[in-house]
Amino acid sequence: MIRTVLLVDDDAAVREALGQTLELSEFQAITAGSFVAAKDHITPGFQGVIVSDIRMPGRDGFHLLSYAREIDAELPVILLTGEGDIPTAVSAMGQGAFDFLEKPCAPADLVAVLERALKTRALVLENRALKRQLETGDPAARMLFGSSQQAEALRARVRGVAATGAEVLVTGPPGSGVSKVAEVVHLMSATAQGPFMKRSAADLSPTDLGAAIGDAAGGSLFLDEVSALPGPTQYAALEMFEQGMGARLIAGTTADLAAQAEAGRFNPELFYRLDGMRVRIPALSERPDDIPVIFRHYVAQAAEQAGIAPPEVTPDHLAALMAQDWPGNARSLMSAAMRFVLGMPEDVAQAAELGLAEQMARVERSLLVAALGRHNGKAAQAAQALKLPRKTFYDKLAKYAIRPETFRR
Repeated sequence: MIRTVLLVDDDAAVREALGQTLELSEFQAITAGSFVAAKDHITPGFQGVIVSDIRMPGRDGFHLLSYAREIDAELPVILLTGEGDIPTAVSAMGQGAFDFLEKPCAPADLVAVLERALKTRALVLENRALKRQLETGDPAARMLFGSSQQAEALRARVRGVAATGAEVLVTGPPGSGVSKVAEVVHLMSATAQGPFMKRSAADLSPTDLGAAIGDAAGGSLFLDEVSALPGPTQYAALEMFEQGMGARLIAGTTADLAAQAEAGRFNPELFYRLDGMRVRIPALSERPDDIPVIFRHYVAQAAEQAGIAPPEVTPDHLAALMAQDWPGNARSLMSAAMRFVLGMPEDVAQAAELGLAEQMARVERSLLVAALGRHNGKAAQAAQALKLPRKTFYDKLAKYAIRPETFRR
């Protein structure tokens, strides 16, 4: 979360004291002695919050508040007021100030208000980013949510393989959205104007495969759970590749297809043909930073389906969501959003009531998994990224029963 605070006060001693308080609390402080000096920092892209004294020579805190709200009506501004100026501060709240504090304010009070303001600011910015994603004409940005490095890499990979026109293998853990990613590949392909046909690979005969390819002519055929494709149909698929299919084949699986090919349960030649263009979907546990964005999207979607206004999602609720493993991935998160919208009892509430030790353990495990995901299961690189000695890193992997090879691709 961005922790930038623009501190505005004409008293240099006050600026220095408050600036030290902010730095000790791990905020990034930008200081200014006047409205004129501060306004250049207040831009549409400013992601932090503002703390300003009300009484300053020339243009005062009210001018600054008005200017900030013209730039961004949702930018939190916290005003500092002198003794006896409470009515003035209350008036400022009516004009849109986020909060006010009486000078001299206790460091703990200032930090508490800033934490609350920054959480609010983060939610506003994430909602705006989500809205931009929904409005874009790019299917990858519109349908594959998240701002993490893993989400960006997934979108880039989808765009890259879509442009090739070759066969694609989409892999991911159960509930991660293999079918959805396959559809995005289709929508970004040269065959996007053609049909997108989805067929279950289980029990699909060679004749059925031929018919499905015919139905998908000029478009894409998605074979769901291709690991279950019968042996004779696997050989038939290879023959059809050689003859030219007339449709793009996109295969999806939640199984370890490489292991199945090695064990003789899947045709190795077909595996290598598909694996040339692979898209791997990272588990939610590998990218916990994306959980708030995805959850709010599902909440909005569920509320629209239910015909009700979406309920507020608090920062504490999001923090509890991020501390969970989500073995069911996006599918489980979607179900949680539906229950949240309908006011049904939710397991995440129980997670929020866990003791500090267990909550910290869940967060620690999530960070370990995310680091391994970013570094393709390379433990040494993940340990270095987390600034942990290698032995400590491996001890923690053992503690949480995490296997690095699970994240190799």
